[in-house]
This record gives sequence, C-alpha cells and structure tokens, in this order.
Amino acid sequence: MSTVDVPDLYCRGVRVWVPDRDRVWVGGEVVSVEGDEGGVVVRCEGEEETKLLGTKDSLPLLRNPQMLVGANDLTTLSYLHEPAVLHNLSVRFLHSKMIYTYCGIVLVALNPYQPLPIYGNETAAAYRGRDMGEMDPHIFAVAEEAFRKMTREGSDQSLIISGESGAGKTVSAKFVMRYFATVGGASTETQIERKVLASNPIMEAIGNAKTTRNDNSSRFGKYIEIRFDRTNRITGAHMRTYLLERSRVVTQATSERNYHIFYQLCAARDCPDMSDYHLGHAESFHYTSQGGRVAIDDVDDQSEFTATRDAMKLLGFNDDQLRGVFQVLSAVLHLGNVEVGRRSKGGDVMGEVGEGDESLVTSATLLGVDSAHLAHWLCHKKITTAREVYHKPLTHPQSITARDSLAKSLYSRLFDWIVNIINSTLSPSSSPSSSSSSSSRSSFIGVLDIYGFEVFQENNFEQFCINYANEKLQQQFNMHVFQLEQAEYVKEEIEWSFIDYYDNQPCIDLIENRLGILDLLDETYKMPGGCDSLFIQKLYDNHNTPSSTHFTKPRMSRSEFQVRHYAGPVQYQTRGFVDKNSEQVAEEHLLLLTGSSVPFMTSLYKSAKATPIQVTSSQDRGGRRKNGMKTVTKVTVGSQFRSSLRELMTTLNSTTPHYVRCIKSNDRKLPFVFDPQRAVQQLRACGVLETVRLSAAGYPSRWTYNEFFQRYRLLLASGQVRREDVRQMCEYILRISIQDSSQYRFGKTKLFFRAGQVAYLERLRSQRLHSASLCVQRRVRGWLRRAWYRRLRAATILTQARVRGLLARRLAETLRRTRAVVCLQRHTRGLVTRLQYQRLRNAAITTQALFRGRQARKRCVALLYDQKAVVLQKYVRGWLARVHYERTVQRIIFTQCCVRRWAARRERRRLKMEARSVTHLQGLNKGLEIKIIELQLRLDEGERERMAAQDLWNNQKVNYEQVNCCRVEMTETASAVLSH
Repeated sequence: MSTVDVPDLYCRGVRVWVPDRDRVWVGGEVVSVEGDEGGVVVRCEGEEETKLLGTKDSLPLLRNPQMLVGANDLTTLSYLHEPAVLHNLSVRFLHSKMIYTYCGIVLVALNPYQPLPIYGNETAAAYRGRDMGEMDPHIFAVAEEAFRKMTREGSDQSLIISGESGAGKTVSAKFVMRYFATVGGASTETQIERKVLASNPIMEAIGNAKTTRNDNSSRFGKYIEIRFDRTNRITGAHMRTYLLERSRVVTQATSERNYHIFYQLCAARDCPDMSDYHLGHAESFHYTSQGGRVAIDDVDDQSEFTATRDAMKLLGFNDDQLRGVFQVLSAVLHLGNVEVGRRSKGGDVMGEVGEGDESLVTSATLLGVDSAHLAHWLCHKKITTAREVYHKPLTHPQSITARDSLAKSLYSRLFDWIVNIINSTLSPSSSPSSSSSSSSRSSFIGVLDIYGFEVFQENNFEQFCINYANEKLQQQFNMHVFQLEQAEYVKEEIEWSFIDYYDNQPCIDLIENRLGILDLLDETYKMPGGCDSLFIQKLYDNHNTPSSTHFTKPRMSRSEFQVRHYAGPVQYQTRGFVDKNSEQVAEEHLLLLTGSSVPFMTSLYKSAKATPIQVTSSQDRGGRRKNGMKTVTKVTVGSQFRSSLRELMTTLNSTTPHYVRCIKSNDRKLPFVFDPQRAVQQLRACGVLETVRLSAAGYPSRWTYNEFFQRYRLLLASGQVRREDVRQMCEYILRISIQDSSQYRFGKTKLFFRAGQVAYLERLRSQRLHSASLCVQRRVRGWLRRAWYRRLRAATILTQARVRGLLARRLAETLRRTRAVVCLQRHTRGLVTRLQYQRLRNAAITTQALFRGRQARKRCVALLYDQKAVVLQKYVRGWLARVHYERTVQRIIFTQCCVRRWAARRERRRLKMEARSVTHLQGLNKGLEIKIIELQLRLDEGERERMAAQDLWNNQKVNYEQVNCCRVEMTETASAVLSH
C-alpha cells in the first residue's frame, strides 16, 4: 500500500473497514487525509465522532464495491481480506438467507439453527449434472462435483466435513448421503440406497447426544464409504467409527444429555412391546438425569424412537436382535440406579449392594445373570495367590467405579455390535443384485463426519483425543490445499507466489512423537502404580521447557497442562487420563456376562469386533501384580486411536478430497443470528482466508499431457492430430479453445487451469460429441428417408425460394431503414457534439482570459508596488544624508566658534595688560593698524563665505543661523578691537 499514492485511494468519501471491539469490523468513510505520514480521518457508520487511523504504510482496509457484496464465491471479491470475507458471509446469511458460500475449492456452511426447504428431491434434481458454480452454492453442488469426478476420472473421492461442535457437520453429512442415494440409486429389489440412509438415524441415536453447544452433537467419529459399481449405482457402504465417548454413558455435565437412544427408550415405555424392560421416565434414572434437562426443544423422542426402530428393521435387525438391543440398553439404565451403600470395616468405608435392590434385580434379570453374583462382584474383587483365592471388598468409590465400568463396557460392546451389523448389511457382497461385472470396477466416495474442536470449562481425555483428531485433519487440509499445491507448482516450474500458512506439525509431534503426550500416557499406564499425578509429572519433566512453544504448565495447578492447538490454547485436566486410556474391565464381570442365560448377551461379547483383549491373571496392566485383581484390558485407547487416525489419514490422502467448512453462526442456537466474533474465530482457525488467496491466485485443475490429449483430442479435426508430439497438440488445442492464455499454464508434465476452465473444455467436448452424433444420425436418417426427400425436394426448394425472397426483401428494407437511422444519428450526434465542443471551447477561452487578466493585473500591481518603494527609498535616503550633512556642518562651525572665542578672549586679556603701558600703546597703535587691515581682510573673507553658505542654504535648504551668529561675533570682536 505504501507504493500507491495515498490521496488517490484514500480521498474523501472512500469506504473503509475499521476494527471494532464488539463487531470485530465496522464500516466507515474517509473524511479527510491528514498528517505527514498519510493518516486518514474516518467516521464510522452510526457514529458522529471521527478518529485518525493509520499511517502511510498501515492504512485501513478498503471495502468492496456494493455490486460485489453478497458474491457466491469469496475469491471473486476485489479486496480479499478478513473484513470482506466476514461481511460477505454476513450479508448472504442475514439478508439473503443463504447459508452456503464458495471459497475457492472449499464450501463454507453457516448453521442456520432451523430447518430450511432447500434439500428436497427437486433441489437435488436441479443440481444433477451441473458444474460447480453454475448454480447457487449448495452442499449438493459439492456432492455432485465428487460424484462427477468419480464417474469421469474413476478415482475415489472424499468429502471432509469439518468445524466446531454444533456447526452442523452431522446434518451436512446426512444431506450428502441423501444426495448420493438419489443420484446413484440402486435397483428396486435391493433398495440399498434406502439402507444407506437408514443408517443415519441409528448412528445418531446411539452415538449423538446433547451438549452445551449442540443439541445433536456426534460423540464419536465416523467415515462412511459409499461404494459404486461401474454403472455408478450404489452397491453398498462401509462405516468406520472412532473413539466413542464412553464416559458420557455414566456422567453428563449440566444442561447436557446422555445418548439419544436412552431418552427414546424412556419416551416409548408405554408401548406394548416395551413393558418387559420396566422403564420409567428419563428423570427417574441416574444415568439420564444428571444434566438437569431430559428433553430437547422441538424434538419428540417417541417419534424419534419409532424412526430408529424402523431403520433398524430396514437394515436387517430381526425381532430377537431388536429385543436384545433394547434389553441391554434398559439394563444399563437400571444398573445406574443400583444403590451402592456404605459400611464401615476397619476404619474404611466399603461399598455394599443389597441383593433385594429393585434396580439390581431388574438389571440382573435383563442381563441374564444372578443378582446375588452381580451384587457380590460389584463390591468385591478376586485376589489370587500361590496358595489360595479370596475375595477382597472394594471401597465405596471403587464399587461405584466398578458399576460404571460395567455400564460403559456394555454400551461400548453394543455400539460396536450395531456398527458391525450395519456394515454387514451394507456390504456389497451382501447385496443380491451385485454381480461379478460390477465388482470389476468399484469406486467409493467417503464422507467423514467427525467431532469438532472442543474447548470446555474442564477438558478431559475425550476432549484431548477429539482435538488431536482435529489437528490431524487440519494438517491434512494444510497439506492438500497449501503445501502440496505450492510444491506442485514448484515441481512443474509454474510461476507462483508462495503463501505463508500456519503449520501445526509441531503440535502433532508434541502429541504423537516419541516421548510425546500419548507415548508418556502409555508409559505411565504400563508402570506399576501408574497414576495421573505420575503422568503429569512426566509431562512437566519432558515438555515444560523454554523451547516448547505448544506446551505450557499452568501456574496455579499441578494436575493440568495446556496445549496450543491450531484453533487456540486448551487447558486439560489430567484427572482420569490413565484410567480412561486403559478401559479396563474386571475379568469377573466379563465371565459373569459371557455366562449369561440370554443368548444375545453371550453373542454380544463373543462376536463384537473389538481390539484384541489381553487377560492378565493376578497382574496389573504393566505385567505385575496389582492387589491381586484380575483385569481384562484392551490395547490403550490412545495408541488405538492414533493407529485409527493414521489409517484414516492414509485413506483420505489416497482420495481426491472435497472440503466443507461448517461455521457456527452463534453460540445461543438462535435461528439466523450472526455473531461476528465467533464467526471470525472459526474463519481464522480453519484456513478459509488462506484458501481465498490461494484459490484466486492458483490453478486448481490439472491434467497430464497424455490424459488431456486423450480426452480433448476430439476438439481437433482428424487431419490435425499428430501423436508424435503430445505436448504440442495440447498447446494447439488450448490455443484454439481458450483465448485468454492467463487461464492456463504449461508445466513439465502437467497442464494447469484456472477454476472453471476444465468445465468450459468439457462443454466444448460435449458439443463436439453432440455434433458427431448428429452427423451419424443425419447420415442414417438421410439413408432411410432419401426417397421421401426427393419427392419433397422440389416443393421445399420452391417454398424456400419464396420464403428466402420474402426474408431478403424484409432484410433489405431493414438495412435501408437501419442505414437511414444510422445516418440521422451520425449527423445528430455530430451536431450535438460540435455544439457541446463550441460551448466547452468558449467557456474555456473565457475562463482563460479572465484568469490571465487577473494574473496580469496581479503582476502590474506588484511592479507598481516595487517602483513606489524605490522612489520612497530614494527620498528617504536623500533626506537622511542631508540631515547628516547639516548636523556635521553645524558641529564643525560650533567647534570653530568655540575655539575662536577662546582665542579672542585670551588675546583680549593680553591686550588689556599691554594697554596699561605707554610703550605698549604706541606699539599698539602700530599694531592696530595692521590688525585693522587683517580684520578687514577677514571680514571680506567671512562675507564671501557667508555668501557661499547662503547659496548652499538656498540649494539644499539648510539652516545657517550659526554661521550668521559667528559672523556677528567676529564683527563685534573686530569693533571692540578697533575701539581699543
């Protein structure tokens, strides 16, 4: 900006953006430009006061013209910066009620917090076959782009839907799957597309819950692969899940809920087939009432239960399996109501469960186990030594932990079992319509719906894993959109200006590298007596160093640590980290459930595809004894989750990604309310602003020369094709197809195109194919109808001649009229232009004459002033010289008079003395004669001097009074001498 003349851009009336504390950015208008540094005075909208902003090198950001506000694609804005993007999203969201906006290759989706009628079959049909950008931004447009790339290029695709919790990721993933089911519908016999859609309500019921930020928050991650055959029909699907939040089964924060399925069961308790489960209202169960509110506004849990059950039936769940699922869920609810009493023993408070506890009996009956055994093993553990086996009572907190661990294990196993059933039903091999021909080519489109970045008042192990997953996804986004993009341009020697972006690899290294957080957590888990305090101490020892920029130790806590993620710093509470990482289940509970009298319960624990189990008899998790308790432990949650993420990243990197960035419009879940502070936080964290700059400056579409030539050689005539030099042919195709050479670049091995150019080439190719098909059709139809053509040819020629003659006459008349009109317009416009020119010329001449006369008068006045000043200076200087001369003469004459008077007085005294003697008198007479003669001469000389002085006085007008006085004095003196 400093290289531009500031007054040209920031003159009065220019619209700018001004930072604001509440609204982030507020519009303003430049009032004036002030200061040597080029600062501008701005008045903000709605305010009367003005403020001086910026210097010549840091001026306020300029606003886009009004005609560009509300653009479909953020990359089309003239000024690409944060306030422009934020304002464009706000205008589209609030004024136009549009929640989708393109940002280059990314679709930005704002959560409206209310249902919108823009997802029907009519809308899906409208976007079918359309290129991205032809219609308004929509989630269907991104889905169609992925579908077309899969069908055209034969490559696997992925839709990565990311954003904070409550931003609308789950809903977006649901509509994407609905679109694929619509455009890639399977045969009527299998209805596989209906089964794919039916998996949504099931997974939402068992994996989603209400949190403080979202009424339908996914508490697990899922990646659904929708598979297509060579005819582009859906053949099946496969789902992978990640990190179910098991702790939510037994505890919830204020204003939160447990998983939806529990509340749906309680809402359907009055149904005839639900009477065997002894269910009550959700507020009567401990596991569903801890959040305080058991209902969600505008959600009917009973109708949701009906939809969930119907979906399970559609996916192949038989009646026995449905009863088993509801039985296990009901058993978990009743297990949470089991009262763990207290009894004192040796100074310790032990846990105790009465065998007559109603909730205990109900849960034991539903689980198919003996209530006495269940009560016993909830409050005891088995200690095995070399000589005997005895049962040790558990303390009251340990008994509650054992009860909750059993509940979490039941729900986790049930969740995995349901996912396996859904996958087996949606598997392509299970579809009777699948054939060997369709399996020869199978592509898939993956839809990733995973938990968003979370920051709560107290963040535990679940939030740590969730944020770690989001770090990996953000890195994948950075790698694809930024690093790989720039590396590709460098590799192909394409001119490119690099864009700096935030690299979160150091944060990922802090988590997953050797001696990282996960590594130290696993190490603590394997150590004898490993606990949370030992884990946090290891973290402080290894990472609380001055060189660690992403790890911070809080000042006022010894059980917390802070990690600086890409979206901001998060402080984690380590309480429960080690236990949640282990997911340990007592072997006695496992044996009790595997020996259940309910077949579904035994099959649940035998067929669930979980991580391989390690049974340690009389040993702790590290291979040593730990109070003699037998435990069954899985591979640690952290290492398993890290492996799952690595596998997910490998899958995503092997596909062509399409990004959907979901943004929360506000935290209060109000419909069409836009909070700029929350929105700009998410825009800064998810890389939307960098995507704007990259998409506008880069070349998102790229082809190898062979691929481009094979596909678009149809644009050349058959005689123009030369297979010897493929690159030269590609250059010739582009030269004749795209006039603007800046829309494409030639790399070493690839061709690079600006956004929209490939679609344009596809349109040209379709037109050429259409022309070829028309040619074939013309020949065939001509061969079939040539005889009929001959009969009608004469009549057709005659009709054509008459019609063409009529058209020619009309055309001639139109041309004559047009020519006359053009002539009239020419003369009229010439006259108007000449008159206007004369007026302007006369006005200019008049203005010049007035201006030049005014300038001449100014110069004349200046010359007169100079002449008068010279005259005044001449007279003043002459007067001053004359005054000086007169004063000098007066002083000289006065001095002479004084000297002569003194001499005369002296002579007079001498003469008086001499006059007293006779001799003297005689000599005096003689001397007087001489004196008289001298005085007469002097008088004559004085007269001549007086006359000269009088002439000088007349010429120079000087006062000679003193000269006369001197003359009189001399005369008197002479008279006195003569008298003597």
